[in-house]
Amino acid sequence: MKKFPLAAAFWTMCGTAAAEGAPQEAIELYVDSATRQLFAEPGPGRQRLGKFAQVTDTPPPATAVAPATAASTVVAGAVTPSAAAVKSASPAGKAWYDKIGIRGYVQMRYNQEAGGDAKDLKSPGDRYIGREQGFGIRRARVVISGDVTDKMSIYIQPDFASTPTGSSTGNFAQLRDAYADLWLDKDKTFRIRAGQSKIPYGWEDLQSSQNRLALDRADALNSAVRDERDLGVFLYWTPKEIKERYAYLVKSGLKGSGDYGVFGVGVYNGQGANRPDRNDQLHSVIHFSYPFKFANGQYLEVGADAYSGRYKVATGSAAIGGATFTPTVDAPVAGSTDRRVAAHVVYYPQPFGFQAEWTVGQGPGLDVARRIIRTQSVRGGYAQVMYKFDGDFGSLMPYAKWQTYRGASKFDTNAPKMQVYELEAGVEWQPSSAVELAVAWANMRRTDVSAAPYRRIDGQLLRAQLQVNY
Repeated sequence: MKKFPLAAAFWTMCGTAAAEGAPQEAIELYVDSATRQLFAEPGPGRQRLGKFAQVTDTPPPATAVAPATAASTVVAGAVTPSAAAVKSASPAGKAWYDKIGIRGYVQMRYNQEAGGDAKDLKSPGDRYIGREQGFGIRRARVVISGDVTDKMSIYIQPDFASTPTGSSTGNFAQLRDAYADLWLDKDKTFRIRAGQSKIPYGWEDLQSSQNRLALDRADALNSAVRDERDLGVFLYWTPKEIKERYAYLVKSGLKGSGDYGVFGVGVYNGQGANRPDRNDQLHSVIHFSYPFKFANGQYLEVGADAYSGRYKVATGSAAIGGATFTPTVDAPVAGSTDRRVAAHVVYYPQPFGFQAEWTVGQGPGLDVARRIIRTQSVRGGYAQVMYKFDGDFGSLMPYAKWQTYRGASKFDTNAPKMQVYELEAGVEWQPSSAVELAVAWANMRRTDVSAAPYRRIDGQLLRAQLQVNY
């Protein structure tokens, strides 16, 4: 179905009616709440305008009746298209390039040491933190998505700025998302998502890095699922009204997380994106999140998530306290217990905003004294405040974020214990929808989990990121 700017479509209809002077059947129209484009069929983010008929200032002759043809049928003096004509103009007749969209973004970063032992800092959220670093491409994403049929949508996202484990060369292509949404009802409130996609655990983990205000995700939530993604099957439910809210929160620049359902449940491998299952036991996850809209237009989103499974840790030789050893694992075949719960609250910046998340649970971690990897407790979270300025200069959003985490880094060899205490303050400037510039200062106290002896490092950084959206 072709899309038209709202005003252009309206005047085109009126002009056509005036020229022809013939009565026409009313057509039902829908408008996209973000782009203000008109559609002749319902869909996500589209609001019903009502039925519109083409009219003229001069009444048509009472006896004027168009002859019926193979492509039309006369009903009560009005010409209506036949079933064959309607079928030929339906979305099913679209070419593939009218059904599929391509978009993406690129992030370029630079980190500058500003005090302490910043040169020795390491962070899982940014590989360009540390010694001998300059400019780097943190992400280079291309998204291919669209409605293949009325009952199925696809989403494929590779990243062209990945670095394989152990490699000193970056900017490799790696798959991030590859899934299909199978819609179970006409209003598209229920869907089954199958493939590699984000695991619905943690609000900030579901929020795209293209939309996130802080440069990196908080370690407490991001340490739950490697690369935020895995291969599995999920069921999501989103009522039509809430679907429109999710779409608005992203398109309006309020930094929404997208539509992962008011309720979601699913099973997945558990080892992380692009990694096979290693123990024939699936992880399970349950998700709830609801965006409230107040009478003054303010949005508030609250929710909770939980997952459970068993995770197999990679082990290797470690030199700690003058001794070199390879730790054993408490459950070498099935994998260690891995389960967490989390809660979140997001008060969207209109103009003041606040968001916070907290998680607790159990997971595999290195016990140095016993030289074993066993189930241990994890806890942590973050709090962030921000303020949104809009003007002729574009959108300006200063923010401050505090985070802490006490638990293991299960993705790293031997799952070493990780302690994080970090304060970050910065500002994002978006002069247009295509360009974003973020500058931030960070005071980091974190464990270097990349190699033994896993020591804690304190340092300060000045950071900058240029993002181009296309």
